[in-house]
Amino acid sequence: MQSTSKNSFLKNTLAIALASIAAGAVADGRIEGQVKTTDYGIALEGVKVRIVELNREAASQRDGRFIFVDVKPGTYTLETSYIGADAVRQRVNVTDNTTARTQFQLSGVSGIVENVIVIGQAAGLNKALNKQRAAENIITAVSADAIGQFPDTNVSESLQRLPGLSIERDQGEGRYVRVRGMGPDFNAVTINGVGVPGPDADRRAVALDVIPSDLLENLVVTKTLTPDMDANSLGGSIEVQSLSAFDRDGLFLQMTAEGSFDENTEQTSPKLALTASNQFSVGGDENNLGVAFGISSFKRDFGSDNVETGGAWDFEDGALLEEIEQRDYRISRERSGLTLNVDFKPSENTDLYWRNLYSEYTDSEIRLANVIEFEDPAAEGDVVTAEVQRELKDRTETQKILSSSFGGQTRVDNWMVDYRIAHSKSSEDEPQNIAGAVFKIDDDVIADEVFELAFTDSKKIHITAPAEFYQAASYKLDEVELGSTNTNDESNAFNLDIARDLEIGARPTQLKFGVKRVEREKDNDVNVWTSEDFNGDTSLANFAGGNADYQLGQFGSTINARAVKAAIAENEEDEVESSIGDYDITEDTSAAYVTGRIDIDALRILTGVRYEKTDFSAQGYSWDDAEEIASTRNFDNSNDYFLPALHLRYSLNDKTQIRAAWTNSVVRPGFAQLSPGQLIEEDDGDIEAEFGNPELKSLESQNFDAGIEYYPGVASVISAFVFHKTIDNFVYQTDLAGSADYEDYKHAVTYANGDSAEITGIELAASKQFSSLPSPWNGLLIGANATLVDSTAEIGAYDDGEFVARDIAMPSQSDTSANLMLGYESEKISARLSANYKSSYLLEVTEPLEADFDTYVDDQLQLDFSLRYYITDSVKVHFEALNLTDEIYYTYVKNSRYNAQYETYGATYKLGVSFMLF
Repeated sequence: MQSTSKNSFLKNTLAIALASIAAGAVADGRIEGQVKTTDYGIALEGVKVRIVELNREAASQRDGRFIFVDVKPGTYTLETSYIGADAVRQRVNVTDNTTARTQFQLSGVSGIVENVIVIGQAAGLNKALNKQRAAENIITAVSADAIGQFPDTNVSESLQRLPGLSIERDQGEGRYVRVRGMGPDFNAVTINGVGVPGPDADRRAVALDVIPSDLLENLVVTKTLTPDMDANSLGGSIEVQSLSAFDRDGLFLQMTAEGSFDENTEQTSPKLALTASNQFSVGGDENNLGVAFGISSFKRDFGSDNVETGGAWDFEDGALLEEIEQRDYRISRERSGLTLNVDFKPSENTDLYWRNLYSEYTDSEIRLANVIEFEDPAAEGDVVTAEVQRELKDRTETQKILSSSFGGQTRVDNWMVDYRIAHSKSSEDEPQNIAGAVFKIDDDVIADEVFELAFTDSKKIHITAPAEFYQAASYKLDEVELGSTNTNDESNAFNLDIARDLEIGARPTQLKFGVKRVEREKDNDVNVWTSEDFNGDTSLANFAGGNADYQLGQFGSTINARAVKAAIAENEEDEVESSIGDYDITEDTSAAYVTGRIDIDALRILTGVRYEKTDFSAQGYSWDDAEEIASTRNFDNSNDYFLPALHLRYSLNDKTQIRAAWTNSVVRPGFAQLSPGQLIEEDDGDIEAEFGNPELKSLESQNFDAGIEYYPGVASVISAFVFHKTIDNFVYQTDLAGSADYEDYKHAVTYANGDSAEITGIELAASKQFSSLPSPWNGLLIGANATLVDSTAEIGAYDDGEFVARDIAMPSQSDTSANLMLGYESEKISARLSANYKSSYLLEVTEPLEADFDTYVDDQLQLDFSLRYYITDSVKVHFEALNLTDEIYYTYVKNSRYNAQYETYGATYKLGVSFMLF
């Protein structure tokens, strides 16, 4: 979809759109209304409101508001349709050039408890299903009510419950989100509609464990992009919506206090959260100013135990092991967040907002390791000699995300103008820390500096070693590496969207067009120091603490990080390592789009095209070891794309609809992949190079989707979708040694574009509340979803000067991911048992020509449980249990017999109390 023409697309688009609008101007009346719940005045989004006589339909927005324009004078019947509520009809009278206003108040379906549309599991599911049903494109949503019911630690873990979504974990916690088989770097994240830059130095992915879930109102995953959306996602776009005061009437207050217990470390951790909102009357108007505020703090102390090989197997003669590491982690993670949202309605035709969300995530990690390197590759059970190192890593990193936007909507006659300016910033700061302290065998204690060792079990590896292996006196401090990293990613954006509702041949139509500008800059600064000069006695015994609490066998003593730092007499900056990871990258994107929507009886058609142009520049650093020369490398280019889209939605009846979509999207490669940094080293005549590739092309995807949705009743849905993606310019890591430009190199590791990759899948979902059963069984709920995906991509490298290719599955793509939920709720109790499953997937290609060394993550099945008891309407206590079966994280090479990493975490239990006033 890339265009090389440099025409004035924006000017032509706006001129055509304005001419079309002017030609269709009509001066009739309009209807504006709002839909809320009878109790508590909660605004309902996704309510279908129909003018019966005209068969025209509109969907309520987040604040419950709906609008019909170009309505001819007369008396009409309005009818609502909302899953979980009885239909309501009202009569309204429309006159020329005036606005008829009306209000709807909905109650739960007759015979069902009120909370099916107010609070609880069914209420949360109903809100999500109505939003999904009313959408013009294919989305999946989850509301704050549902998030509160999930037994999850953070936002990413809540998203794993949705069809088509799965997560990547770090230390047992959900961190990154995958959508329809696409890895986290291929999915976009927005906060209140504003794109979020990622704080990680190497990736575009945004870790959603950074954002506290207590500050959210909705999560929406868009799986088929419309032309008015940024095109920067291949799998989907995840929108985080924070609390608004107009989500409900009057004062709202919620306070939560919680403690969690980690089974592995037996540590208890606190959590506190407060959210509040209220509406005020300003300037003579009633309740036209809304202020919402939230604050959250959660500190979790936990740990994990690990044994890994990193894939260091030799398969040439059976299965021989070259290296093993035992690792013991002690971790403290603190998440804090703040949101402040102000909404103001200065007139009936203008809405303004100022939305802010700030989150801070501090991760402190102490990692102890026993690193074993066999002198000769070892078979299971053989006693062989090995070199051993004891290692310490002690670091604290802080990630911050700030999103602030000011904007609004103004309605003039049949025009709607939306406008917004936004600033977003993310950062990762890792002050000077112990990146690695190495203790080697003390030759004064162990003369030959090796131990005789053996291992058993190639999966959960167990080591047999002499007593001296575990004694601190056997080791002495050899080297300490200190490091610091600072990454900043900042963007400023402006967008203007103009929409005009009209009729073409009595068919409701909307024409919409807009422009957007995003200026983004990301920089990374790495500093490394090394020291081999120490004060005092360097025996590990002088730095040792008590024995490590290692669940996978015997380990040895802990290491005191403060004592290690105090022992450093002198350190020297490593100029090479302190420069080649540095970069400064800018990406400035200009976009324009035009889209049209028309209703032809039961068929809604939305089509249009988006144009995007990105100007890219990068600066990095190169080091040639042979010449001992450092230099700056600069690169810049420009690319533009035309991205058409077509969305179809056909309603068979009020409960059943068919959807189809053809869309196009584009994603730039990761920052580490694009960085111009280059390192060339020579050792005994062997030249090795490692470098980024700023000339990489963007990944372009054509996406086809089709499916059917059936909504049989309260909190119930049955849906099935198929999707197919054809991706050009797939990026992979390769070795160019032996190619024309690198004939004399032993290795030349970089990134390259493949020809194409393909993903095909089916997405199934079903849920049901058994409301027709007699009490108390009418509180039963069941939900299930599954996504089946198949993918292929081609990678390759040079072997003796000849390029050799092979096919792989897309990294991060599980063939099967699924969820099962069993729930029950009554007026006092809400309980939920959840199972989440994902099959094995390709994690990393370490050797482009050797499939045996591809690293896979084994399949995982995690069980979680939550229980809530409502003491009163305002006070509830909750209990949650996560990872009930102590599911491990296991990666392997060749097949699941051969360990790459085995890590265990234990279960986590939570107990808390919440107070709610509204």
